[in-house]
Amino acid sequence: MADGDAGRPRTTVLVCSRDRRDLLHDAVSRVLEMELLPDELVVVDQSESPDPRLEAMAVGRGVALRYEWARDRGLSRARNRGLGVATGDVVAMTDDDVLVDPTWLAGVVDALVAEGPRCVVTGLVRPGEPEQPGAWAPSTITEPSPRRWTGTTDLDPLYPCNLAMWRSAWVDVGPFDERLGAGTDLPAAEDNDFGHRALAAGYTIAYLPDVGVTHRAWRDEGAVTSLMHGYGMGQGGFYAKHVRAGDRFVGRRAARDLVGHVRRAAVLAVKGNRAKAASDLAYSAGLVRGAVRWWVRR
Repeated sequence: MADGDAGRPRTTVLVCSRDRRDLLHDAVSRVLEMELLPDELVVVDQSESPDPRLEAMAVGRGVALRYEWARDRGLSRARNRGLGVATGDVVAMTDDDVLVDPTWLAGVVDALVAEGPRCVVTGLVRPGEPEQPGAWAPSTITEPSPRRWTGTTDLDPLYPCNLAMWRSAWVDVGPFDERLGAGTDLPAAEDNDFGHRALAAGYTIAYLPDVGVTHRAWRDEGAVTSLMHGYGMGQGGFYAKHVRAGDRFVGRRAARDLVGHVRRAAVLAVKGNRAKAASDLAYSAGLVRGAVRWWVRR
């Protein structure tokens, strides 16, 4: 193990991006302002053109910035590429529309050192203030109490914009499934799939509320329904993948998920909340469509 700052393991922060240059610059700037800086910052950029300014951002910070411009597409593919070139013993991941707390890296590294190599850490993801009227942030969690998961669970505890693990865990569990996630026709749930496989392999997932990031609220409110449909498609693909492999627990979980969202949509519609009802129905339709697509194509 390489020794990092103050006896800590060598650390890599990984950020993946595609055609969101301003958001990416803000995310990288915040990483470089943390109290504990990483030994290495890996940026995998799948934008239409490379960013000539990015590599200069780390000059004078004592951080080795590795900028990987990739012509391929897919968030899972970008994460696997970044993890493949990372030299840190610990890799902490965040997204290009996320602002990490000053103590974020120190918190996740200390937790992983305490927990050992068979633990994956995730943490609090608070929504940012709306950056335009009606703007919102998806995939947030503000649960105040720490939690731990082992074995099977009905939940998807990993939040990939606030995720850290020993790099050996990625090697052991296997790469992110490049058939799932943003940039594919099943544009979500690559994180849920990785978390499910990690738990099945005997890993612990730990949620730490004191290790926080802010998910910026820049998305237009009109995008809610389409985003939820995409989430459903990815989740349906994830379910179908494991059901097809003989995982009955995931099959029961998929049925509960679908029935629960359809019922909630009906209740919301009766109460007059048509927007949220439409969101649940869009997720449900995506769930079925994604499962069928996986089953037929895979």
